[in-house]
Parts: sequence; structure tokens; C-alpha cells
Amino acid sequence: MNRPLAIIGPTGTGKSQLALDVAERLGAEVGAEVVNADAMQLYRGMDIGTAKLPVEERRGIPHHQLDVLHVTETATVARYQAAAAADIEAIAARGAVPVIVGGSMLYVQSLLDDWSFPATDPAVRARWERRLAEVGVGELHAELARRDPVAAAAILPTDGRRTVRALEVVELTGQPFAASAPHIGAPRWDTIIIGLDCDTTLLDERLARRTDAMFEQGLVDEVRGLLGDGLRDGVTASRALGYAQVLAALDAGGSEDGLRDAREQTFVGTRRYVRRQRSWFRRDHRVHWLDANATGLVDAALRAWRQVP
Repeated sequence: MNRPLAIIGPTGTGKSQLALDVAERLGAEVGAEVVNADAMQLYRGMDIGTAKLPVEERRGIPHHQLDVLHVTETATVARYQAAAAADIEAIAARGAVPVIVGGSMLYVQSLLDDWSFPATDPAVRARWERRLAEVGVGELHAELARRDPVAAAAILPTDGRRTVRALEVVELTGQPFAASAPHIGAPRWDTIIIGLDCDTTLLDERLARRTDAMFEQGLVDEVRGLLGDGLRDGVTASRALGYAQVLAALDAGGSEDGLRDAREQTFVGTRRYVRRQRSWFRRDHRVHWLDANATGLVDAALRAWRQVP
């Protein structure tokens, strides 16, 4: 089996472009296919705000785990892990190299380290999600506090998604939520992990340009279009950076000032998310870190994949 190559790191460092360049180079040798590990790129129609690579720019290279969910569906790490792992096994069976790319921390980690997850039941989850919509997150969090005080103390009273998940697990397992936490397994597939990062000031400048470009390219219109598809009903899609801020601005009337604030809040939220990504990924000592502003990134990534000093 050709070992997979994973390209991870903070938002805005150029991971998708490097993955495409690496896959193209490998494609000329043994074949390569890309597997997405960005949670919000799973959603159909969420293109501009997720910086999803358009089909016409993918150079004919197969991409997996893009556009697989409707905005009303809930993205889960467990479901992604199972689907992406199946893609990787199938790519390897074809003799090609799986190139995994993304910055969604739990999604990357669960895939590469074979996490096992507690039981899930779509019907039970849907019932709790309906309850959330009916009574609000405050009352649902109070219900969790009655059933599992430790879990309630660890989950923000405003976090409806995690509150629903905790109640689902408690109901299905009869155990406290913490007792059913994901179990981290052994690393899979002997994957070589490349990390992209750069100087904080430079990255902040990149993020500012990226945010401006998204709004200039039509993020607001994209969100308006998704409202007709039920974006407001999506537990995870509606919380995506950029989309949540624009949605709030539109709900407040969609004024020019409100949308300008949404742009600023998107930048600030993305910058905060980048700090979390860095903290998470830097703990993994398997990562071969590269400067996103350096030249020769494709060669450096392939040297690491081939384990050439």
C-alpha cells in the first residue's frame, strides 16, 4: 500500500494548493487522489466561505469528501471518519496515493489515529435536536445537568450541539458522557504528516485578505441562497465561520454597517480559530513542519513522504 500523505495546519496557509501540487506530481508517478479533512467543505453549496477549490481548478484529480452533505444535515466526526477511511482504503487499493488535506482538528486526528466513538442513533439525536428547537439551549442544558452534572459543567450553556450530543450518548449508553469519550487508537497507514504554518503577522495579513476576498466574491449572496435550502435549520452548517456572522447580519436587517461588522467578526473569529489549530497540531510530534512562505514546498513534502533526509 502506498502510504498516505496528510497536509494539515492552520487556516490560510495554502494547504489545498500544496495538496493539489503534490497530488499532480504523484499522479505522474503512481497516481494520487485527494481526501478532504475540512468539516465545512463537506457541505454542498458552501463554497466561497470555505475556500473550496472549484471543480475546474482541480486539474482532473479526484477529490473525495467534498459536497457530500446537505446544509440541514449534521456533520459528525464519527461519520466522516468512517467515510474518509473507506475512501483512503479504496484509493490505496487502486495503487494510488491518498493525499489528505484539511485543518479540522478532530476530523484529522480521528482519521489518522483510528478513534473509536460511542454509539449514535440518528432518531435519538433528531429527537433531542427537535427538543432544542422547541425549548432552547438553556432548558436543554438544564436537562443535561440533571442527568449528567459533570458533562453539563464541561459544556458551555450556550453550546446546543454538544449538549444534544451529550444527551444522546447518555440516553444510548446509560453512562456519563465522559465515560463514552472517543478512544484514541493506534496511528493508521503509516501516514506521513506535513504541517504548513508561517509567521503570525504574515498569516494575519493572509487571513485579512482571505476574508475580504470571500465577501467580495459573493459570500453574502451565497448565504442568502442557502437560506432557501434550510441553512438556519443546520446544526453545524449554520455555525460555520463566515456563514454564522453573515446569517446574524441578515437576520438583523442586512444593513451595510451590519455586513461590515460581519466581515470584521469573521476575520476575528478565523484568527482565533487559527490559534486553536496551532495549539492542537503542534502537540503532534509526527508532523514535518514547513514554512508556508518558503519555495520548493512540493519537493520538501515529497522528500518527507519518501523519507529522504
